[in-house]
Amino acid sequence: MNFLEEKILKDGIVKPGSILKVDNFLNHQIDISIMRKIARELKQRFYGERVDKVVTIESSGIAIATLLGDLYDVPVVFAKKSVTANSTDDKYVSQAYSFTHKRMNQVFISRPYLNKGERVLIVDDFMADGQAALALIDIVQQAGAEVVGIGIAIEKGQQQGGRKLREEGYHLESIAIVESMDPESQVIRFRSKTI
Repeated sequence: MNFLEEKILKDGIVKPGSILKVDNFLNHQIDISIMRKIARELKQRFYGERVDKVVTIESSGIAIATLLGDLYDVPVVFAKKSVTANSTDDKYVSQAYSFTHKRMNQVFISRPYLNKGERVLIVDDFMADGQAALALIDIVQQAGAEVVGIGIAIEKGQQQGGRKLREEGYHLESIAIVESMDPESQVIRFRSKTI
């Protein structure tokens, strides 16, 4: 059992609807020591890979991406979910369905921040159906850049996102893969080996 699986068992709460609540250390309150470990572990899993940019989607992936960007000493870019007054029309746009929020989001990255030929590592805190990763892959491809890998803190293995991305040939690394979880017993089981 790795450090993240241990932390999930200690502090995670299983809610009905296949929800794993880990907001006390991952995506509301941030445990910096865990985030550092996640970033170091992901860098180790992509050892030898040249990375020019780390890309994530707002907002929960930003903490992991920032620490990983620091380790690689490269810029971090996050796809925004909402247009603001200072947003540009010059952007790469895709659609991502949020499993957590149960809605479709239009996500974008301004064109100057993603360039042709760059080698991009996509990271996020969770993967369920893989929609956020697919939207980021689409944006990276629109820019003419290359996805060198996808790093996820927690993958819901009972959902199909990870399987589909691996079948499509992407190098996907998830630190903890939840195989099953029960809201009544609070039992969480992890995949014994990463695929």
